[in-house]
Amino acid sequence: MPVFTVTGDVDPFLHVTLRHGEKIYCESNAMVMMESNLELKGKMNGGLGAALMRTFANGESFFQQHIEAVKGDGDCLLSPTLPGAMQVVDVGQRQYMISDGAFVAATFGVDLKVRTQNIGNALFGQSGGFFITETTGSGQLVVSGFGSMSQLEVEPGKDVVIDNAHVVCWDSALRYEISVTTNQSSGFLGNLVNSVTSGEGMVLRFSGSGKVLVCSRNRDNFVAWLSRGSK
Repeated sequence: MPVFTVTGDVDPFLHVTLRHGEKIYCESNAMVMMESNLELKGKMNGGLGAALMRTFANGESFFQQHIEAVKGDGDCLLSPTLPGAMQVVDVGQRQYMISDGAFVAATFGVDLKVRTQNIGNALFGQSGGFFITETTGSGQLVVSGFGSMSQLEVEPGKDVVIDNAHVVCWDSALRYEISVTTNQSSGFLGNLVNSVTSGEGMVLRFSGSGKVLVCSRNRDNFVAWLSRGSK
């Protein structure tokens, strides 16, 4: 199986080692360097319909890059679009839901499927609207987060509330719901007003048993800050 190694402390690369005949797929424009034994192609995984659904659901590019060791063993370096950390996740016994723009690369045993989510989560989330991406199969997945990343463990009876913009991916066995604040007793209108005045924004409440990967930076807030600074 291809070997994924995150290398470097600040804005790291993803180093991939492939043996002859092995291949991976990754987000478009992720490839930084590859050895001459490797071949790079742009393809639509799963056909036109699946490519369109992934683009709408997870902010991915329409075409993905396929890298295959066609002439012998070889290495390549990949990099995510945004600056920040990456993490290699084992897929198989656990499957994962992926937030917008978090996908970097995967082995070919891992598929990314798009499914619908409930209306409440679709209307107020930033995780694909009515559709969200979930892994199937087995192998390894690489995700990225803006800034540094940390893994949180959710346990039964100990729900975890996370700002929606900081969630990278989560165990699909977890139950989750989206609300506009952490307050559970103010009602929708009160929560909405409190969200606007406090700047708290959308939050995801996770329950059950599983893990959640979070990042330290909020992409939307950073873009807004840059916009204010350029005026």
